[in-house]
Amino acid sequence: MTTHQPQGFGVTADTLTPTEQDLQVLSAQLGRKVRDVVEIPARCLCGNPLVAATAPRLANGSPFPTVFYLAHPVITSAASRLEAEGIMYEMTDELAQDDALAAAYAQAHLNYLQERDRIGKKAGIADVPEIEGVSAGGMPTRVKCLHAVLGHTLAVGRGINPYGDRTLDLIAEWWTPQVCACDPAWRQQN
Repeated sequence: MTTHQPQGFGVTADTLTPTEQDLQVLSAQLGRKVRDVVEIPARCLCGNPLVAATAPRLANGSPFPTVFYLAHPVITSAASRLEAEGIMYEMTDELAQDDALAAAYAQAHLNYLQERDRIGKKAGIADVPEIEGVSAGGMPTRVKCLHAVLGHTLAVGRGINPYGDRTLDLIAEWWTPQVCACDPAWRQQN
């Protein structure tokens, strides 16, 4: 068995496993207690989580297809601004007109499914038939949720999800991986 080599922003094999501090920061970021977090696949340059990788079946038995959950409020807010502008509709129209782009997005969908399967195995979760073949963000046929595609890019790195990459570029006026936008109070939670 090969060891997973993380490709996400700001993460190494040594920082992939969530600490208790990470779970506290995630809970502060989201405003609720997090659950079933298996990995921290993307981190701020200060070390705080950007994305949580969540088990594909929650402890309560519910299937959870969104394995890469965007947690950082500044990034989430930036993606929400773009969604409010309706950019997902333009992106979806592009898919119908550009075969190469559609093929790349279909490959991103497959990568997402592979990553979710890997996360599930790491969490000791058997197959989750309720979400089999279903990724996130509308993949592979439309762009529905920029949070999901951006979370995917942050978790696996650039070059996998063309719309996650593009969303990362589009939010640059509000957030970039080179600048910390974390609230220091997140690390002071009990």
